[in-house]
Amino acid sequence: MKICVFGAGAIGGLIAARLARVKGVDVSVVARGATLDAIRRNGLQIVDCTSCERVAVAVTGDPRELGVQDYVFVTVKSQQFTPSLGGIAELIGPETVVIPPTTTIPFWYFHELSGPHRDRHLETIDPGQAQWNAIGPTRVLGCVFRVAAESPGPGVVRQTGSYARLPIGEPDGTRSIRAARLSEVMSRAGFESPVVSDIRSWIWHKMISSLCWNPLAVLTMATWGTLARDPSVHLLARRMMDEADAVASALGGTVPLSIEERMSAPLSAPNHKMSMLQDLENGRPLEYAPILESFTSMRDVAQIVTPTIDEVYALLKLRAASTTG
Repeated sequence: MKICVFGAGAIGGLIAARLARVKGVDVSVVARGATLDAIRRNGLQIVDCTSCERVAVAVTGDPRELGVQDYVFVTVKSQQFTPSLGGIAELIGPETVVIPPTTTIPFWYFHELSGPHRDRHLETIDPGQAQWNAIGPTRVLGCVFRVAAESPGPGVVRQTGSYARLPIGEPDGTRSIRAARLSEVMSRAGFESPVVSDIRSWIWHKMISSLCWNPLAVLTMATWGTLARDPSVHLLARRMMDEADAVASALGGTVPLSIEERMSAPLSAPNHKMSMLQDLENGRPLEYAPILESFTSMRDVAQIVTPTIDEVYALLKLRAASTTG
């Protein structure tokens, strides 16, 4: 089985490193810049408090060198997805399965969705239908990356929480052979990776977590556990989740965990820094615009007001402007 991981940040690096240990899997990585150089020189480095494991993987900056793959994990930032479509296309054949990023609502969300919004296109989520036309919804498997990890340097990955869950699902909810095959391989790689019939619900779970915790982390510079333990921030995050859950419910996604369960999640990785806070500390652009635009587009379709989320993101926009200015 040939699997390419397109993007070697924290999540992509961890997936590639674990797959490299699985017998019968030919894993490769597409990276660029300093990350490409570091992996070529040292392999992927998986670090914890006491050790550093180096994992050799095939890596390139030119996807044409790799040829057609069976599965392609796209683990670049949401705003990098559309600019990467040309490179991803070099890896795709008639039977290739693509696993796009799901930090935001994916381009295929309304494909095969029951109800009045079936096959709807939102220009703010997929401008010009570039992703739809380049990849196509029938080639897609949904997968949610529920892993607490960070990249302290190029080609270096530190897992900051004990859990590593990657639920997989078909857009139409069926239990396909291609989903079962990928689930089995990811489980052998050490991930909890069940095939689920409600992948949209898990996408909402991940997106709402990101939507709520990321701006609060940037505004306070606090770790996940610190945010959740502060009584005032705790209440603020709950209000944001309440508003976002209402949008999800109106559009075919019932979040699979209660707010109480989600509010306790930071205790499993209290020292984890949210991805936007990592980007801020490392001078990288914040990913808030794709997340916010994706959410507000869905909110507008559902015709639901979200005053708390609007207020928090007004502050985040000012914070981002002061950083880049």
